[in-house]
This record gives sequence, C-alpha cells and structure tokens, in this order.
Amino acid sequence: MSSTLSACPLPPAAAVAAEPRVEPTPFVRVDPKSGRHRLDLVVEGVHCAACIRRIERALAKLPGVEEARVNLTTRRLAVAFRGDPTLADRIVATVEGLGYRAVPFDPSRLEGADAVAEKELLLCLAVAGFAAGNVMLLAVSVWSGHFVGMGEATRTFLHWFQALIALPAIAFAGRPFFRSALAALRHGRTNMDVPISLAVILAPTVSLVETIRAGEHAYFDSAVTLLFFLLIGRYLDRRARGAAREAVTRLLALRAQAVNRIEPDGTIRPVRPESLEVGQRILVATGERIGVDGEVVQGRSELDTSLVTGETVPQPVAPGSRVFAGTLVLGPPLEVRVAAVGEGTLLAEIVRLVEAAEQRRSRFVALADRVARLYAPFVHTLAALTLAGWLLAGAGWHFAIMSAIAVLIITCPCALGLAVPAVQVIAAGRLVKGGTLVKSATALERFARIDTVVFDKTGTLTTGRMALEAIEGGTAEDLEAAATLARTSRHPLARALAAAAGPGPAATGVEEVPGRGLRRQGPEGTWRLGRRGFAGPAEDDGIPATELWFERPGRPPVRFRFADPLRPDAVEVVAALRARGLEVELLSGDRTATVAEVARRLGIARFRAELSPTEKVARLEELARTGRAVLMVGDGLNDAPALAAARVSLSPASAVDVAQTTADAVFQGTKLAPVLEVLEVARRAERLVRQNIALSIVYNLGAVPLAVLGYVTPLVAAIAMSTSSLLVVGNSLRLQLGGRREAAAAATASARPVGAAA
Repeated sequence: MSSTLSACPLPPAAAVAAEPRVEPTPFVRVDPKSGRHRLDLVVEGVHCAACIRRIERALAKLPGVEEARVNLTTRRLAVAFRGDPTLADRIVATVEGLGYRAVPFDPSRLEGADAVAEKELLLCLAVAGFAAGNVMLLAVSVWSGHFVGMGEATRTFLHWFQALIALPAIAFAGRPFFRSALAALRHGRTNMDVPISLAVILAPTVSLVETIRAGEHAYFDSAVTLLFFLLIGRYLDRRARGAAREAVTRLLALRAQAVNRIEPDGTIRPVRPESLEVGQRILVATGERIGVDGEVVQGRSELDTSLVTGETVPQPVAPGSRVFAGTLVLGPPLEVRVAAVGEGTLLAEIVRLVEAAEQRRSRFVALADRVARLYAPFVHTLAALTLAGWLLAGAGWHFAIMSAIAVLIITCPCALGLAVPAVQVIAAGRLVKGGTLVKSATALERFARIDTVVFDKTGTLTTGRMALEAIEGGTAEDLEAAATLARTSRHPLARALAAAAGPGPAATGVEEVPGRGLRRQGPEGTWRLGRRGFAGPAEDDGIPATELWFERPGRPPVRFRFADPLRPDAVEVVAALRARGLEVELLSGDRTATVAEVARRLGIARFRAELSPTEKVARLEELARTGRAVLMVGDGLNDAPALAAARVSLSPASAVDVAQTTADAVFQGTKLAPVLEVLEVARRAERLVRQNIALSIVYNLGAVPLAVLGYVTPLVAAIAMSTSSLLVVGNSLRLQLGGRREAAAAATASARPVGAAA
C-alpha cells in the first residue's frame, strides 16, 4: 500500500487487489477524536460540481467508508473509513476508475503543479489575444472590401493570411477546452467544453474549406475571439482557486514549525510537533509560535492570541493558563505541558473548518453552467436529428451535412459562453478602479444574492489599531513623561501611547516586568507604566476599559484610556446596508462590553461576543439553515474559517495574509464604502448576465428553426453567431456606462443619516 500511494501514476485496481498489505502507511492516519482512518488525496481532472457528486457517491458505496468529501477549490479528497488501512487502495482504484487521477495530498507538490498550469493558461490567453487582434484587423479589411469591390485574389489572400494566424493559435490556445471535452467524452459525460470545442473547431474548419474553394466568406475571427474571451474566464477561475489553496497552505505552514522538547535530563531537542506525546514539556522562546495545545507550567509572559480571539491586545499568561497552537509568545519564554498535538489542536480545527467551508462553497454552480447542463445535449441532439431528417427526406449528403453544420454554428455557445466572462471582466475592472479586487469567478453572482451582512469588529468595523482616547488625572506633561518609558517597548498599548505623544526621547535603564509593565529607577524614585495594580490603584473600578496607568513619586497616578476607533464611514455604511433591507450582525472574539458599545454606536441590534473561530462558523451555519445568504466581512486569522464558511466574503487589504487569500474579494483604503460598491456592482452584473443569457436564448429560438429547415447556410449562421456575440458584449458594456450614475446613488445612500435607516 505504501508503494501504491507513493507511485505516480497509481496502478489499476487489479494490481492493487493482487498485492494485499496490512501494515499502516504514512498516507493513512488515524483521527485522534474518532479513531477512524483518514486519507487525503489530490484528484486531478475535477472541474465542476457534477464531478464532485460522481466521486462522492461512488466512494460512499464502498464498505467501511463513512465520509468522502471533495473540495473543488483545492481538489483535495478527504476520506474517512474504518477497518483495514488497505481499503485506501480500493479508494484510489475507484477514483481512477471514474476517469480521474489521484495522488497523495502534498501542498508543495500541488502548488508547483498549479503554478505550471497557471502559466500554461496565461500563455494560451496571450496567444489567443494576439491572434484575435490581428485576425480581426484582417476581417475588417475583408468586410470593407465588399463595399469597394475587392478582387477574388485579394480576398482569398487575406483569408489565407487569417488562416495562417488563426489555425495554429486555435490549436495551441484551445488545448484547455479540448482536453476537458475529450476527457468528458471518453468517460461517457458531456460538459460545457464539448459544444465550445465543437464550435471552435468547426468554425475554422468550414472557413478553411471556403478558403480552399476561394469562397467569399470565412469565420476565423469568430472562433479565435470567442476562445480569447473564454480563456479570460478560465484564467480568473484558476487564480481564484489558487488563492484559496494558498490560504490552507499558510495555515498548514503554522502547524509545521518545529518545537523544542525538554528531555528528562533537562536537555533541549528540536522535534516536529507530531512526534510529541501528551504530558511532555516544551520550551517556547520569545518570538516563537506555540506548536501544541497545552498548559503553562513555568513562566509568566504575554501572548498574541489574535488567532483565537482576533484581538491584537496581548493577553497575560501564567502557570496554569491554557495556550493554543499558533499563538505567539511576546514576552519571556514559557514552559508548556503538551495537551494536544497535530490533528487534535485548535489550529488543526481551524484548518479543517476552512477546508470544509471551502468544500461547501465550491458546490455553488454559476448560472451559465446550470444553463449549459441542458444546452449541450440539446445542441448535439438537434444537429444529429437535422442530419438524419434531411437524409430520410431524400436530400443529398452534402446538403444534410451543411444543414447540420449550420445548426451547430448557429447554436454555437458564443453568446452563452460570453454571457458571464464579458460581464465579469467589465465589473472586475470597474471595481479595481474603486480599490476592490474580486478573486473568485463566481463571487459576483454570490454577492448579488446576499441578504445578511456579518461583520467582524477589530480591523473591520474598527481600524484595528489602538489609539489614545483620554487622559484621566493628568496633563500633556504627564503624557510626555510616560512616553519616555513607552518608547522603549514594542507592546501595542505602549506604541499607541508613544504615537500620541509624538517624537521624543526614550528613557534609559527601563526594565520590562513580564505581564505587568515598565519600570525605571530614577533619582526621585521609581516610575511605573503598566497594568492596574502594578502602576496606579490595585482595586478594579468596574469600568471595562483598555488602559495603562502611569505612576511616579509625589504625583497622583494617571490613567491613559485607549480605544480602537471606528472606520471613518462605518456608521453611514451600516445605515445604508440596513436601508437596502439587509440584516446586519456583529460577531467578535472581544469582550462583551466592548462589542456591545461598538454595536450601540453603529446601530447594530444583533451581536455576539467572546466567540471562538468554531463558534463564528457555527453561527454562520445557523443563519444558512434559516435560509439566509450571508456576506462575511473580516480581517483576522481567526476569521478565516468564517470567511470561507459564508456564502461570500470580503476582507480589507490590512487583513492578515490568510484572511485575504480566503476572502472572495479584498478592498483597499480605510473606509467601508467598497462594501456598498461591491453589492451594487454585483447586483447590476447579475441582471446583465441574465439578460445576456436571455438574448442568446431568444436568438436561438428565432434562428435555429431556420437552420433546421435548411434556410440558413454556414455563412449566414456565422454572421448570426457573431451578431449574437456582439449583442452580448454590447449589453455587458452597459455596466460600465452606468457606473457614474450608480456611484453617485451609492454615495448618496451612504451619506444618509443613521436614523433614516429605520
């Protein structure tokens, strides 16, 4: 079994069955929570939701298989089963029997293969674009010649020149569609690439025949231009999937860091986290991430727990405190007793949440694809019936074949194929001008259908940076004195205090007391800047606040209060969303009192605080079960599972890398206005896509009967096909033409007072 899974390509099922093995393999692991065997594979050749259903249903029939899930974005197949580990061989054989290739899941190998595939797709796009531009120039010359009496020799020469450019370009750039169509047909399936491939092949073929016969018309420009636009959509889809895979890879990289195990004799030995056992101890140095879940047994320090809570304010830890994998030690080293490693850690749970959510979201099928499920077999059947009908009616082979070709050309999915990519390109370009990058091929359609917006707090509704809000019991002179201590520390609150005071000198001889604050011994006594009880009063006044206290001899203590300010237009944007009939909710890992205050200021009635990443995902799933289509807006590492779990997601450019790569779109700047713009553009784009599809259907309803009855020649069919494509492109351009009017309307709505949203 080990050699079976490590070899590429994998052997067929017969070879697997003839070589039974019982020893475990590194590719089959045991889930510590359920005791089930788990197998992760990369399945090559998965293109759509139908592929996912086919694989999952086939594996579900195998005895012992309890769960099989395919992630369309990452192409990762996760299988859970009980019994003999060698069942993995049957799983692989079953997948390959369906016409897909399966190899062990390796993020580094997958990343390399995807990079090669993306470069190939980009090269195909460049070749098609170059050819389309040149062939179109020649086509314009030919069509202009009809009005000025171009001679037959000149026209034929230009046709051959078009063929010289178009035929090699189509053969090279059409490979992604040809391979997909051939693979589908080989295994008794059909997909959108089948009629596209037929159209792309038939149009230049008929054109070549016309050119050889010195005919008057050729259609090279139609085929190569269609190919160029379709490759744009395919490339955008590939980039979107690559971004999603990068999110999971970054999370996996956090798990892969080595840890320092404390041996029984007290020596320190670097090991992989997976080799640790529960109860062993590790040493985590300053600036290192904790590689396990566990409990602090020695040391006092501060942790960056933004992975769990989303908050950047460090949290103090002491002996007995629980710590989690992925959190960062900011203060002195800690000695930690291991409680969970590998798949049992909170970080592993976050990875599983992201992948599971991506798998669910990848089942979303674009509108054009849903139409294509019926379109492709209808076109093929109609052309075959046309051929058979004319033959039975006594027509000659030439007339019957030309009529069937006319049906295929006139029903070419050019307009349908352009319906989505044309709108996507225009909408994406318009959003980029406003500072928003849309990364997912289906994101705009999902943005258009949301009815609920869920915000994270820190870094999303707020700026994510602490700022000095008030000085209580002191003056500007106290601020400057405290800043001399603060400038020596990297603590976020100390840096905020120093920023408020502005440039100035830093004190010397400052000592940092772990988890408490800063201390300096001067001629007049000790200066202290830090937590309540270390500097200032020891008793709690019951008023929740993010604060620092400053104390020096002979003077009353001074309290500095900090707050994470709201984004400049947060109040207006939330009000505008509510005015549009959207539900708005706030989910945060921060303290209840802080979240409640932000919700009050923004007019958000529904909010939840102190949530873990798992609880955020659970809330989004709860909303989905009630029929809500949710847009999640977040920025933290702890928001990544929620961003993936939502119907669609948006992240600011200031977000951590994992959040940006998980989100469907990323917006620039300090304002929230891009949220409104994305929703406006998406809804208008969906209307245009539906109009484009309707135009292509109306065109077919009018033209197809004429082609079936033999009244349409391939020439007229090609002209009609091009006309339908021009109609779709022209209709799509309305999105750009209406941009200024809608931008002004969005600005007016966002400026509406909060009270107007009621």
